[in-house]
Amino acid sequence: MNPKISDFGLARIFEGTMDLVNTRRIVGTLGYMSPEYAMGGIYSEKSDVFSYGMLLLEIISGKKNSNFHHYEKELSLVDYAWQLWNESRGLEVVDDALADSYSAEEAVRCIHIGLLCVQDHASDRPTMVDVVSMLIKETHRPQPKQPFFTCQPQPHTATTVNEATVSVFEGR
Repeated sequence: MNPKISDFGLARIFEGTMDLVNTRRIVGTLGYMSPEYAMGGIYSEKSDVFSYGMLLLEIISGKKNSNFHHYEKELSLVDYAWQLWNESRGLEVVDDALADSYSAEEAVRCIHIGLLCVQDHASDRPTMVDVVSMLIKETHRPQPKQPFFTCQPQPHTATTVNEATVSVFEGR
């Protein structure tokens, strides 16, 4: 599996004293970019945390976020993981190919951490130091909030045509 991630580590090239950076150009793969970066060009270390969380969910599930579909529902990988987590069925996220070769406790911990990393608001995401600590040892982990940014139905492209112009309305 070759996951696509959004400029993972880009925050390191900015000055160490800068908490937020506003970029002039958005580059990366949709679905792996943090909401604040995708929508407003605001980049920080917490943007990297979002990308890492998406990667963690992909590793656990064995599914790519970029082309994930769950039956006939329009669910992203984050939507799917959140829905199962919220219904106390988090282990159903785990890739069937892993069979019985994993620790259920560690898998649940990774799903929990992945969901914390992909929170909509950067302030709700842990730091990478906290992520590493949570992965290494059992520590307190706050409950993730429902990710509204990803749980909204995907807007359909609206197109209008008249004699003078063609307008296409899409999200950025």
